[in-house]
Amino acid sequence: MKTFAALAAALALAGAAVLGAAAPASPASSDDGLERYRRQPLAWSPCQEPRLAAAGTECASLTVPLDYREPQGRTLALAVSRIRAADPAARRGVLQTNPGGPGNRGLEMPAALRERLAPGTAAAYDLVGMDTRGVGASGGLDCGLTRGSWLRSAGASAAGFARSLRLAEADANACWDRYPGLLPHLTTRNIARDVDVLRAALGERRTSFFGQSYGALLGAVYAQLFPRRVDRLVLDSALDPARYGVRTIQDMAGPNERALDDFAAWAAPRDADYRLGATPAAVRATVEGLVRRAEAEPIAVDGFRLDGALLPVLLAVCQSDDRDSALYADVLRQLLDAADGRPVRVSPVLHELLTVVLDPGPAGGADLAAALGILCDDAAWPRAARWYREAVERSRAAQPVFGPVYNGPVPCAFWRGAPLEPPVEVRNAVPALQLHATGDTHAVYEGALALHARLSGSRLVTVPGRVHTVHLNGYSACADRAVDAYLSTGALPAADTVC
Repeated sequence: MKTFAALAAALALAGAAVLGAAAPASPASSDDGLERYRRQPLAWSPCQEPRLAAAGTECASLTVPLDYREPQGRTLALAVSRIRAADPAARRGVLQTNPGGPGNRGLEMPAALRERLAPGTAAAYDLVGMDTRGVGASGGLDCGLTRGSWLRSAGASAAGFARSLRLAEADANACWDRYPGLLPHLTTRNIARDVDVLRAALGERRTSFFGQSYGALLGAVYAQLFPRRVDRLVLDSALDPARYGVRTIQDMAGPNERALDDFAAWAAPRDADYRLGATPAAVRATVEGLVRRAEAEPIAVDGFRLDGALLPVLLAVCQSDDRDSALYADVLRQLLDAADGRPVRVSPVLHELLTVVLDPGPAGGADLAAALGILCDDAAWPRAARWYREAVERSRAAQPVFGPVYNGPVPCAFWRGAPLEPPVEVRNAVPALQLHATGDTHAVYEGALALHARLSGSRLVTVPGRVHTVHLNGYSACADRAVDAYLSTGALPAADTVC
């Protein structure tokens, strides 16, 4: 699990919304009031964050309008980062990046991507990152939230559903009470506009872009709005734009149940090691029983109390990568022993999970707030409690563990006001390279196929297996080669590929 490298994506990627009327491409215009932003100088200097500075990353501040409809109004300062091309003679241009979430901090993404790309590929680009509006160093929200995820199971009882409803409303109100003037502008459309302002401020006619998870959707939206500004576009583990919203969240329940079944099939022959059950059915029964026990009495472990609302969220993180089954089994064994009152020597992996899910500190609460700001602003979500209650009940038979998580009440149900602009409908012929794993539990493979159909100039590299974000997780050498070849030469594969 590499100390659960996919943790941030698993917690932050909880929904969003980009559906609705098609938006025309938005080429740069000298009379749109944005020239002062496009022409602004960027004052680059070594980043203050020691890890960034040690990686040779420079940082600067980019000024953008809060509301692109009123470019002369209030502005935002966005933190951006850059690692210069190591081979100026072979420099291709800039490669902008987004790590996903939404709400994940992006300043470290250039260094992470440089480590995964072939040296010659990385050396040809200025690798560029950004903390998007409302995220991290770009005016990160502080709504006073204290949890790592707004996902939680509605549980088996009416009381559990009512608690989920109250928490969802409290989270939404906490943010709106503090940021009524900012929240309506934290949209994917505006973030794509920010990406283009950065392109122009960097002095580039065109930009390449690498986005993963939500960042891949952002890249697709950017290509829709600014098709003539795209050089090379890599979309790793993207979402289906037509389902981006509450349906995106509901779509995660089925793949997570299948992932639990896959894990149970792995664990059953290893019952002597982990004592989870000697058959797949017995392993599943063990997990379902643990969730019921946590609902009745929270599990006391490592100074935390893990209840039945957040235990399934933790389990979803554990099973997001099929290479992590041994660590997943070890986590379950520790939780079972703790539930039985046995002494438990908590592993670093379980400690990290419990900390991020239950007590992430101010930074984690801020990242959660940023995710909400983007997820809930893009389009309207169902408002009625009855809608979520009925969705939960419909899910129980086929999705007993994860249905109540991915169908339950969300803060977006209590978001104030309607979106200021229609969402962007993605449908274009911009060339793009897509990567996607068939068993992805956070961005379902069917969504990749749907996006592929909408991007008629794209090629899809399918990776059998279960992982979210293929490239940075080092899951497939075949997919890595496709990324390097495309970024180096600009040539897409001749046809869709299965690794």
